[in-house]
Amino acid sequence: MNNTIPALGLGTFRLKGDAALDSVRQGLQAGYRLIDTAQIYGNEAEVGQAIADSGVPRRELFLTTKVWTEHLAKDRLADSLKESLRKLRTEQVDLTLIHWPSPGGAVPVAEFMGALADAQDQGLTRLIGVSNFNNALLQQAIDAVGADRIASHQIELHPYLQNRTATGFAKARGIHVTSYMTLAYGKVLGDPVIGEIAAARGATPAQVVLAWAMQSGYAVIPSSTKRVNLDSNLKAATLVLRADEMKRIAGLDRGERLVNPEGLAPKWD
Repeated sequence: MNNTIPALGLGTFRLKGDAALDSVRQGLQAGYRLIDTAQIYGNEAEVGQAIADSGVPRRELFLTTKVWTEHLAKDRLADSLKESLRKLRTEQVDLTLIHWPSPGGAVPVAEFMGALADAQDQGLTRLIGVSNFNNALLQQAIDAVGADRIASHQIELHPYLQNRTATGFAKARGIHVTSYMTLAYGKVLGDPVIGEIAAARGATPAQVVLAWAMQSGYAVIPSSTKRVNLDSNLKAATLVLRADEMKRIAGLDRGERLVNPEGLAPKWD
């Protein structure tokens, strides 16, 4: 199995049933090797089926799932992950993330990070990490298991929300960052600056934004149900933006957060 997190993967957020099955099947055919899912997405079984049908050897894939808040307690986390493995038809995932911190701190960070580390020690997951933490919670996670053990912090990150406080905090502690919602639900694709760069480079706006994120050091996990978009997004890995283009995109940050569920989201930095 891969030892590092691939820079470009396939997300499955909001994909259900046949849509999830078809997207992952097509993605694997196109050449994606990182597949990102989660317990709450309700599509782990479809992801598992698509992988089984693909004929792609498991060792060539990097499979990520995320533990939902209902399963964070020490006596529930490992069992929930075993259920995820059953649905995904694999003995081990490559990366397991805590999807959101426990609402209201109902389950202490030290408890669920300890349980996640135990699951790693049991061989249920090769790597562990977190998602949607603020810096104070990430520090608690570091205090619980050590920064070296946290393979990635997955956060909303796109040209309109560049999240520099969170990324700087993680980077200073050697923690890799994965960007989700990199295209901001498509909102950034109509941005004039992105459009100008895309036109000048003979690229699509999506390729420009994904290339910007990857050149910034982040992994990206865009999703699509259309083969043409799946193929096109993959080409972002070969697009190298110039320093002036990166600077123009850096100037688009306006702190526009799109994912902020009440009762679930922590107080953001």
